[in-house]
Amino acid sequence: MPSTFSQRLFGLRAKLLRRYEHGPFVRCLSGLYGCRWRRYERSGGQPGDCCCSKLEGAAFALLVVAFCLTLLFLYFWGQAENDYNDFDWFNFGHLGFWFPWSVVLLVVSAGFFTYVTVLMLLAVCLLSEGQNLHLHWSHKVGILISLIFSIAATAVLSDLWGEEWTTLLLSFQVTAPYLHLGGVLLMTALAWPIALHIFRMKSSVRRALIVGLYLVILFTLYLVPLGLYSPCIKEKGTLGAAPALIGHRGAPMLAPENTLMSFEKALEAGSDGLETDVAISYDGVPFLMHDHNLQRTTNVREVFPNRTNTPAAMFTWSELEGLNAGSWFLSQNPFGTAGSLGEEERQRAGNQSVCSLQDFLQLAGQTHKLVIFDLYRPPYGHPYSNSWIQRTLDVLYNVSSIQSSQVLWLPSDLRSLVQQMDPDLQQTSGSRLPLEELQRNHIVRLNLPYSSMSADLVSEYAAANISTNLYVVSQPWLYSLAWCTGVHSVTTNAPQRLRTLNAPLLLMSPEEYNLMWILTDVVSSVLVVFIFYFHSVFICRWRERGLAFCSDRETTLDNSSYCQIKTEFSNIWSVSNCQTEKMVNLATVTSGPSQPGNPSDPVTEDNGIDSAQSSSIIRLN
Repeated sequence: MPSTFSQRLFGLRAKLLRRYEHGPFVRCLSGLYGCRWRRYERSGGQPGDCCCSKLEGAAFALLVVAFCLTLLFLYFWGQAENDYNDFDWFNFGHLGFWFPWSVVLLVVSAGFFTYVTVLMLLAVCLLSEGQNLHLHWSHKVGILISLIFSIAATAVLSDLWGEEWTTLLLSFQVTAPYLHLGGVLLMTALAWPIALHIFRMKSSVRRALIVGLYLVILFTLYLVPLGLYSPCIKEKGTLGAAPALIGHRGAPMLAPENTLMSFEKALEAGSDGLETDVAISYDGVPFLMHDHNLQRTTNVREVFPNRTNTPAAMFTWSELEGLNAGSWFLSQNPFGTAGSLGEEERQRAGNQSVCSLQDFLQLAGQTHKLVIFDLYRPPYGHPYSNSWIQRTLDVLYNVSSIQSSQVLWLPSDLRSLVQQMDPDLQQTSGSRLPLEELQRNHIVRLNLPYSSMSADLVSEYAAANISTNLYVVSQPWLYSLAWCTGVHSVTTNAPQRLRTLNAPLLLMSPEEYNLMWILTDVVSSVLVVFIFYFHSVFICRWRERGLAFCSDRETTLDNSSYCQIKTEFSNIWSVSNCQTEKMVNLATVTSGPSQPGNPSDPVTEDNGIDSAQSSSIIRLN
């Protein structure tokens, strides 16, 4: 009776351990990772064995590299969203047609990253389940394509648009605290499968290498905050006023750029000033146009098909007035926001025409807003190629109602003469010049690209009563950084978005930040130590108190033989008759010795069939 109970207990334990193998889960993992859906196609790792062959190990290493590079490129391109319009405009100038290449590139990079991340999760789960890695050849091709794409895209963008790396570095001043937190959480979560894997290994060298690499990465993440700088980590009460907003060509996300509707939308969104680009028509009328020609923002192809590439300044004002400057906004949808317009606004946007400088200044004068504009010199042979500044000043003084103090005068040509003619104009420089030269030219404001952002630079110029305007700042994180840096104003494509920010996205005192990262590191280190201790001590004790395990030797208990039953943790030995040649030597089995001609059949892996499992239990006399 006791022996029967013991046999049943061993059988029940074996069944429970086999159920703990997560068969369906492992089958799904193996199928997705290596297209091995059948049980006999899978192979579990023996304690102490390597998790894969050299070829599969190289494939896994390539997968890790692809994960890192796709993550880097996705982060890089995600932070470059502020300049997507410039990227698409650049491609339009070379290809001759408008297409949202920036969004396509973002979607493709996100797709590659998602694909590689899923494969990484599958590999980690398989290793946690004690399975060998067998990556399907199609996934190997996919990983290689992802790797090539990330490297090629990064190289091309670095060559054509290298200044975006400055944007990446600036973004770390806002996102680094959150990236540190995410990185520590990820490494802490990886402690479980890593510990589970290394305590199966026999080789102390491999174990030391894996643990050493893991700890180096982990402690590097722990110490990253010591080298972090962010102007948004500052003492309470030292944050200045939010930068003023200047609508870049109006509100180009809400209406066609450089049209009256666009400037009106910018004012409705709360802009403190307006920015534009001024050219001189062939008959001397200053008008608003950013591009060298009229292809992108008008229907010049339809009205003047033979003058598509003609400079905009070579058209008369009557010809310019006859062009439609709004239908392109609805058809090309440059910012993906045209769909948010109502039917009445869409109709109005589609009927916009080229705006004159006079109408622009009248609107700014009536609303008492600041204006800043780039002034383009007409091409050679233009009637006003030598008097374009005078024509602009004539409109400023004689036609519009704007005050000189509302104008940030940006053109550097004949600056001293213009300053003598009208000292009330706010002389603005588009270059970082020595402080002495700026003061000598009566410069009161700098207009710089946002890549020049520096708290020291802003404070140095502010001490000399020179304010700073940055362009073009359209993303909340970039505006938050400019706010913390002390910038006085920004030129933006999205005044309607930035006006809603009541505080920077990141703002904390040094004490709060130190508490956050120290607490994160301490909690992480405690969890990592506990996980490794659990696997090294508690699991080993559980194994010893439960069913002893080994890899290539037979263990006996109560004069009975044992065979391996795979579990999640190890190979557990249970009472069985799995080795036929050993069973012949047993004195008693089941109901007596095997009859001649009727030997006991060897028991093989039963793929989960309980009848075969139960037949493997040896009944002791």
